Amino acid sequence: MNANQIINMIIRQVTRRLINKGVNTGINMATSGGKPREEMSPAERKQARQARQAAKRARQAARLSRRMR
Repeated sequence: MNANQIINMIIRQVTRRLINKGVNTGINMATSGGKPREEMSPAERKQARQARQAAKRARQAARLSRRMR
């Protein structure tokens, strides 16, 4: 393995982590309606939590379906 391949591998790993973090942050912002937790009513908090759990299950299902291919 030469230096170029190692550098590319590291860059891909860092990029993947940053993109995943951005996607997760975007999903959390979308599920909370862009409001901070302190500004939400208890009903809104419950709905946001349920939406985050649904998004988590969707990511798990996507991961599982990729493994089955």
